[in-house]
Amino acid sequence: MLESADHRLDAAEPCVDALPTGRDEVDEEREVVDAGVPLGEQVAFQRRQPPQQLVHQAADLGEVPPNRLGLAANGLLDPARQGVLECGGRGGERLDLLAGPDEEAVQRRAVGALIDPFLCAFHRAVVHGPQGYLWRRMKTRELEYDLPPELIAQHPVPRRDESRLLVYDRVSERVHQRRFAELPDVLGAALTVVNDTRVVPARIPIERPRGEVLLLERVDEDGVWEGLARPTRRLRAGRRYGPVELLEHVGEGRWRLRLHGEPAGETPLPPYITEPLADPERYQTVYADEAGSAAAPTAGLHFTEDVLGRLDVERVTLHVGLDTFRPVAVDELGKHRLHGERFSVTSGAWHRIEAAPRVLAVGTTTVRVLETLARGGPLTGRTNLFITPGFEFKRTDALLTNFHLPRSTLLALVMAFAGVEETRRLYRLAIEERYRFYSFGDAMLVL
Repeated sequence: MLESADHRLDAAEPCVDALPTGRDEVDEEREVVDAGVPLGEQVAFQRRQPPQQLVHQAADLGEVPPNRLGLAANGLLDPARQGVLECGGRGGERLDLLAGPDEEAVQRRAVGALIDPFLCAFHRAVVHGPQGYLWRRMKTRELEYDLPPELIAQHPVPRRDESRLLVYDRVSERVHQRRFAELPDVLGAALTVVNDTRVVPARIPIERPRGEVLLLERVDEDGVWEGLARPTRRLRAGRRYGPVELLEHVGEGRWRLRLHGEPAGETPLPPYITEPLADPERYQTVYADEAGSAAAPTAGLHFTEDVLGRLDVERVTLHVGLDTFRPVAVDELGKHRLHGERFSVTSGAWHRIEAAPRVLAVGTTTVRVLETLARGGPLTGRTNLFITPGFEFKRTDALLTNFHLPRSTLLALVMAFAGVEETRRLYRLAIEERYRFYSFGDAMLVL
């Protein structure tokens, strides 16, 4: 009979571990019997399964969600829906569950406050470089993603700072979901740089032929502008259409024109906004000053006077023109041509920005100004700086931006700052969490 467990634990009987196996200790299938048993103890033998009967197929875990969000590990869900699971043991592991466009494999990385920054930097340098992201060799198709039409914001939220804020920390790779009113608490100590351009009522309807002119940029003080006019093929240089006199067609639907009087058209809302805007001031930032833009710097639309009062703010000016909203129509990003946009910065503002320990750029237009000046550009002029993945940022430490259209230079800039794969994951998460996209949509903060 078997002895009780307690008695066996107290027994001082020696166990045979080192003696060679005898023939009476081998079962009929010639498998070795465990010799670590006290002598004289009766043990019931159970045959082991022959190796050829082992199951080699993987267990069926059910259908895997295409975006791999909300998977479980160690019995714990991903409650923050970050697509990241942290497992204990062996120093901790992080599993990135979000797959890329072609369902990349799950990536496994160690977690630790000291090693994470080095791993992130290594990943950006070693992974992004070989994929051809350096020197603008990126394929334009990598700027594409699928967005449900109902996520395109048709109108602003009732209060500007009620919009949602997706916060991504590039060092820890953690994601937090906040409200825009919490920006000063999330940001900490940093100089916030905004673009204070003002949108002009630049959409001017014309009748014969029925169409419109969109003012892009004032060329001189004699009423000469550059603009888009349609239908281009039915328009003629030297003719006047209402307050607009067309002077010269310069290609791609662009015209040099003379505007008789000041701009007095409609607010130039993007074509994806199909509902009328009740208050045109909602397409202006609360700090808008110098008129000259054909579109709003939309990252600034979330600010209220209260939020601004809790931040250290400095201003630059870039008049948003064709470069900002023209989609990329070529296969390789580096072949996309920029026409340039006008900007200006006071010397006092640049001295503050240059000396600041940490700078938050509000919007992609602000980034272009800061990085142009950081490379020795003048305080007033034009910038055709094209920021793509592989770009080295010299004066932008954090970026506040909206969610941008596919195949846009704005999305390429965000990928350059946050990382290509990281941006894709953030956009998939934003879609999963039903964030609102584009001009009147929600915001993202990349730290």
